[in-house]
Amino acid sequence: MMALLQRVTRARVTVDGATTGEIGTGLLALVCAEQGDTEAEADKLLAKLLKLRVFADEGGRMNRSLQEVGGGLLVVSQFTLAADTSGGNRPSFANAAPADTGRALYEHFVARARAQHGEVATGRFGAMMQVELVNDGPVTIPLRIPPASAA
Repeated sequence: MMALLQRVTRARVTVDGATTGEIGTGLLALVCAEQGDTEAEADKLLAKLLKLRVFADEGGRMNRSLQEVGGGLLVVSQFTLAADTSGGNRPSFANAAPADTGRALYEHFVARARAQHGEVATGRFGAMMQVELVNDGPVTIPLRIPPASAA
């Protein structure tokens, strides 16, 4: 399972003109389930995300986690993170989990995030979404927990 994290001062996702999720300071996590992923990979990814030290401490060093700063978490499903662009000019998404598996893992990830962290907002799985953000830094970090079958 993978995520592209962006440290933000604010972020919002809308579907059909209606806001489905919005946060202030925190992390925007674009999340993708890959072929072979299970809840175990989702849990490991979430644990890493919540503890990743990407926020400044008193000295200005990236030394504090999302949990430590009490920031928001906006989780948006994005299967295109699994794109394979090695052949030709059209990306292949064959590495992404099937839609039903992707939805189940996304919902599991969000449920666990809500159980472990205070402020969690989301997009809508499978919808055409517009994501607005102000990237702070900019800080953008890819995370990937490979499926156990690929290890």
